[in-house]
Amino acid sequence: MEVRQMRCFATLAEELHFGRAAATLAMAQPALSVQIQTLERELGVQLLTRSTRRVQLTKPGEVFYERCIRVLKEIENSSAVVRAVAGKDVDRITIGTIYPATFGVLPLFLSKLGKRFPDVQIHISSGSTDAIIRDLEKGRINLGFIRPVENIGSLRWQSIANERYLLAVPLGSPLETAETVTMSDLKRARTIALSRSNLSYTEKYFFEQFRKHGLLDQVAYSCDDTLSRVSLVAAGIGAGFVPEWTKDLPHRSVRLREVEGVDFTIGMGLAWNKEDPTANREEFVETVRSLASVSRPRKPAGVHSERPSKTAAGRRMESRQRTTALA
Repeated sequence: MEVRQMRCFATLAEELHFGRAAATLAMAQPALSVQIQTLERELGVQLLTRSTRRVQLTKPGEVFYERCIRVLKEIENSSAVVRAVAGKDVDRITIGTIYPATFGVLPLFLSKLGKRFPDVQIHISSGSTDAIIRDLEKGRINLGFIRPVENIGSLRWQSIANERYLLAVPLGSPLETAETVTMSDLKRARTIALSRSNLSYTEKYFFEQFRKHGLLDQVAYSCDDTLSRVSLVAAGIGAGFVPEWTKDLPHRSVRLREVEGVDFTIGMGLAWNKEDPTANREEFVETVRSLASVSRPRKPAGVHSERPSKTAAGRRMESRQRTTALA
């Protein structure tokens, strides 16, 4: 059995499509078929069931796939360890990130990383927290910006920031001009919520919060991403909770309001696999920890620049709201 055969099978098991797997491996599809057939003959078992429409793993195939992933990762780790012992620097880092991190902590992290490792090639890929965890476990990525997780097995997570969510309301609406906004006010308003189609960490969080406060019946619209939610609010369709970084978006006819009696914050941090020699280097870990100690002033969650100048009361309110954004 050859490593190449194992790599071919692992790729096919992930793609479940000979054409896509061959393209990923940069080889011809007939050559891939030969590698799989040879592997099945050597093992004496059928690893895949094939039809004109689909490819599926058999039970032995599922077990062998998990074994292949472990072996291939161990080979990769061994190479990284040998390079590290020989004094060879890291030449490539793959970072997985959830969407909100790209507007906040990711640029700061890349800036720090670039200064310490100017010759390292960095690749960024987006995904959900669950998908990034799977990629960390399988060695497809080295670091991942994700929502809070427990340190289980080889997975390690360092808290970096607490992302604050405020209520985005259309300019000129009663919620914008009200002296205070309460959850009771939202029960009389049309609300724009996150879609539950992907069941991400944030979606689950706000679904539970809406259920807790009796707001599920007020959800008139739902969407999958933050920018769409801000656009719907700006169009006057309704109000919705959005992360505080959206205050820096240009030309948005919305105002961010605090809701009295609630504080919606969601943690964010960096995860890595402690068995990954690249990610587990002390230089990377220290860079992550330095992010957690950084503080920056939070801009006021008030009216955007296209609005008239603020009142004295508004300036006093914004002064009270200046806190730090990173935990």
